[in-house]
Amino acid sequence: MRMYDIITAKKRGMELTDEQIAYFVKGFTNGEIPDYQMSSLLMAICLKGLNSRETATLTMEMAASGDMLDLSAIEGRKADKHSTGGVGDKTTLIVAPIVAALGVPVAKMSGRGLGHTGGTIDKLESIPGFRTTLAPEEFVKNVNEMKLAVAGQSANLAPADKKLYALRDVTATVDNVSLIASSIMSKKLASGSDVIVLDVKTGSGAFMKTLEDSKALAEAMVEIGNRCGRSTYAVITDMNQVLGRAVGNWLEVREAVEVLQGVGDPELFRVCETLAKFMILGCGIAKTSFEAHTMIRAVIKDGSAFAKLCELCDRQGGDASYLWNPEIRGEAAVKYPVKATKGGYVKSINTEEIGLSALMLGAGREKKEDVIDPLVGILVDAKIGDRVEEGDVIGTLYAEDEETAKAAAERFLGAYTLSDEPVARVRAVYGYVDADGYHEM
Repeated sequence: MRMYDIITAKKRGMELTDEQIAYFVKGFTNGEIPDYQMSSLLMAICLKGLNSRETATLTMEMAASGDMLDLSAIEGRKADKHSTGGVGDKTTLIVAPIVAALGVPVAKMSGRGLGHTGGTIDKLESIPGFRTTLAPEEFVKNVNEMKLAVAGQSANLAPADKKLYALRDVTATVDNVSLIASSIMSKKLASGSDVIVLDVKTGSGAFMKTLEDSKALAEAMVEIGNRCGRSTYAVITDMNQVLGRAVGNWLEVREAVEVLQGVGDPELFRVCETLAKFMILGCGIAKTSFEAHTMIRAVIKDGSAFAKLCELCDRQGGDASYLWNPEIRGEAAVKYPVKATKGGYVKSINTEEIGLSALMLGAGREKKEDVIDPLVGILVDAKIGDRVEEGDVIGTLYAEDEETAKAAAERFLGAYTLSDEPVARVRAVYGYVDADGYHEM
């Protein structure tokens, strides 16, 4: 078999066989196929596309290129969730304890943040003492005993995807639905859960800016998951504004605690409740949506979901007293209010700019080796549809010094567009995709 022939076949719009796909994934991962040939094939794929079978095969081959997490020692159907990335996305901190409190095993492998989107691991590590590096035996033991563990991703999880993504990033071959879907799903399949729920963000702060593009990605990922024997659902949620109010690691932990205590942001709860619903439906804990919602609200009301987050913290070395009394963690040195320069209704928010403002404060990292400051970030006061007057505080920046705060505040303010006319509020959840296609909610 020759890479030249595979490139030629795809250039002519032909289907690639399973054997051809396995050949180039293995060959590129182990260094036998050079970058220039792989780049050529990636461009041919972007121009001619992959069908659903080719996409599923590519995903499985990438998943099998490294460690495949064996969760067979964990009792019951395991559930996992994945977000395509957003600003203020702390859903795992809320969804995982809710689902675990209902008896569903959640064996969660999460990543660190890069760029304007925050990573679950960074958020958890803002809790003093919290360990995200677990031996496989400890990971399995914790899930069996308390139904929940959250750990950093293995360095050898889907290495083919890491190599391919690095190449796509510099060859203008990122924006292909099949390649995006296979990249995300290869890691989810390698993580070993039986039920996969995907949170596909759409809007100015998401990778997919339009609802149509988000639907296409959601449908592709659900088809891959189901073809590969996993019960897969995708929920399409809004990222035209910050999810909840907080951006920044410790600030987001505090907001997650509020939701688990039943007093949090209603839009954030709506997203988390929907994701949790599909996880417990997929695992058979609930039979209907109504039953699922009733069960979710019960574990919020009786405190068992919050208790599960505290138990996770204790098990993984964290000090849960910071969850019970967040004020003892302290705050960043500077609290800098950003005020509206005129009155009007909030018409739109460039959410990516909000994320980049938080990045300027030190809440994210531009390079993998950058160090995150867990206490800095942003609390958003004005959201789409709100009426603001000149001088009203639309957000508060938490920074380590005044100079950094002022620079980030300018960017934050520029993300807002106001209107003289009233503006409708945006929906937190647009719809979901299952094996039968897209359903509006």
